[in-house]
Amino acid sequence: MNRRQPIYNLYVDDSGTRNPSSKSRSNEQDRWFALGGVLVSDDHVEQVKKNHSDFCSRWSIHYPLHSVEIRHKKDNFSWLANMPQVEERRFYRDLASLMTKSPILGHACVIDRAGYQARYDAKYGSERWRLCKTAFSVLVERAAKFADARGCRLRIFVEYSDRTSDRRIKEYYKDMKANGLPFSSDTSSRYNPLSKEQLSFILLDLQFKDKKHPLLQMADLALYPMCKDKYGFYQPMRDLVKHKRVIDAVLAPAEQDTLGIKYSCFDPAGQPPCGDLTGSA
Repeated sequence: MNRRQPIYNLYVDDSGTRNPSSKSRSNEQDRWFALGGVLVSDDHVEQVKKNHSDFCSRWSIHYPLHSVEIRHKKDNFSWLANMPQVEERRFYRDLASLMTKSPILGHACVIDRAGYQARYDAKYGSERWRLCKTAFSVLVERAAKFADARGCRLRIFVEYSDRTSDRRIKEYYKDMKANGLPFSSDTSSRYNPLSKEQLSFILLDLQFKDKKHPLLQMADLALYPMCKDKYGFYQPMRDLVKHKRVIDAVLAPAEQDTLGIKYSCFDPAGQPPCGDLTGSA
């Protein structure tokens, strides 16, 4: 009897504005665009779902855990603003425990929008890619390498967005399986990219789910700290690192540059984020 191929699942949410021409507003999340979330072994999916369900039961929550609502104590989570301080602290400790005790690995590609503009606007103008093309390509390829190194294939779950954005994600995925990474081979070679044949085999499936999916809620909760901490100390990210719940914390230092979280366009201009652009989106 053949044993089934082990699988990693990548649950993907977005953060920020994916159009590079959008003007930054006062919202801090307009400083970046990111795609990311959590990697979870197929064997651990049910445990993460149980942890999520237990947390929601303890707090009588019957709606999605939404990071921005929780942080700002608004909408479904406006009740947090009216809690006694000791209870509010207990809630946030319990939420941190949900993230740090669940068998997840945070992963992301985070692009600094101002850095991206400075690097590519003059060179490519209107032909430069939408930020989601760069972020999706980098995130998926790195997650695929991580899964492959552990003898696994990769299934991807993306949260529904608008029809146009979802169509683009499907196109990026299809193109990666057929043609490999879209970056210039000359500038991306130092990242040891997977070939199109390797990607075609490792990438098992792409599915879209809504925010009701518990693992996509976990992706949302994990993504913001991975973005925010790059702009200044953010305790939830340090907690994830301490408990080895982000991918960089389980990688050897030599692996982080090719498998770890990618912070793109934060470095000096002239250094391509993951290989120079080769076409428009």
